[in-house]
Amino acid sequence: MKAKDVRRPTDRDVGLSILKITRSEARQPTKDGSTSAESPPTPPVGPDVPPDPASGSRTQYQPDSRRGADQGSGAVLPSYTPRSLDDVDFDEEAFQSALEGSTNLGAKGEEVRGTVIGHESDGVYVDIGGKAPGWMPKQECGFGVVTDVAEQFPKGKQLKVLVTGEQNAEGMVTVSCRALMVRDSWTTVTRLAQEAAVVQTVISGVNRGGCTCHVEGLRGFIPRSQLVDGDNHSALVGKTIGVTFLEVNPTTSKLVLSEKQASRAQRFAELKVGDLVTGRISGLKRFGCFVDLGPISGLLHQSCISASHIRDLREVFTVGETISALVTDVDAARGRVALNTALLEILPGEMLAAKADVMVQAEQRAERARAVLFQDQQQDREPQAPDPVSETHASVAGSDRSPELSPSAPGSSQPASTVLVPPSRPGAPLPGDDSSA
Repeated sequence: MKAKDVRRPTDRDVGLSILKITRSEARQPTKDGSTSAESPPTPPVGPDVPPDPASGSRTQYQPDSRRGADQGSGAVLPSYTPRSLDDVDFDEEAFQSALEGSTNLGAKGEEVRGTVIGHESDGVYVDIGGKAPGWMPKQECGFGVVTDVAEQFPKGKQLKVLVTGEQNAEGMVTVSCRALMVRDSWTTVTRLAQEAAVVQTVISGVNRGGCTCHVEGLRGFIPRSQLVDGDNHSALVGKTIGVTFLEVNPTTSKLVLSEKQASRAQRFAELKVGDLVTGRISGLKRFGCFVDLGPISGLLHQSCISASHIRDLREVFTVGETISALVTDVDAARGRVALNTALLEILPGEMLAAKADVMVQAEQRAERARAVLFQDQQQDREPQAPDPVSETHASVAGSDRSPELSPSAPGSSQPASTVLVPPSRPGAPLPGDDSSA
């Protein structure tokens, strides 16, 4: 016989073998030649006995009389009477009530309100209305380091938390105050970025690439190229600077800031038309010169330097020279500032002949220059009324017709007026001109 033909014994075969052994032991002859019949086992009573579904009491195992009669003095097996579905007292209304009572409060990602009901050394218990309280670890109690949770979260304190973990075996969920604060902080930072707002922050650390800081509790990074003093950025630790937002990405938790853009925005907000500013000439071009005003630059156009004609800008200015000029236009959207020094002249050409005197007296001359500037701007804004006389002459000058009599109005005693048209041939005498005779 091959090994594969040998059948492995099943559980049923093992059970029958045990039963046969038990019967043979029960019928072993005694010393007097009679067979001893063992008494049936005592029915078990205790927690291992299943309760009776109908009566609620524990069922005693009763020997089956028919099976006992067949087996004589052999082992007795317990009997079980199955129950029907009608015996179960559980209708649809009770089922719905059970469902309502087992509502899953505090799903992951849900914002709930709760009450502090207990403390541990490493966290807080928060009642959120479920079968079991929520557990808030110490590191999830807020921004920064929380030293005493009992002092910061006393019993009975009402708070809003965010569910961050599913229920465990005991039905408890993990909640967090910090996760809710982080979500609200990203919402605030996104709104500030859309408004192009400038916020104040304290530099908390530096590395080779720039500086780190915190805005609304979120960690931000300022590259060295976006610092006003990027060459000496290590000295900025602990200092407060104004920054604006370059990149805000809640998904990747990326927050990039810029001090230069904040300085530019703040400078543009401070400048007004008519202000007298002082700056250093940073470049000379064919059309004018650029003036460094700190974080921004202004353009002094060639036509706005002096009322007199300038042949070459290098005859008036040199790179690195400090001058004073009047602001005539500010365009923050396009990043442009227009400057003017011709308005500081009392006599035309002073910027060419006595530039030093004009710069020294710039403060006194600025009052007169502002009045002239505002007057010119007001005239530009006011619509000019058409001149009927000039329009008549212009229409007549462009016509090749001979002089005509304009008819008088009906009922009017005024004679018809004569309109003379200039001759089309240059040098021809006008009608009535006897000078050529």
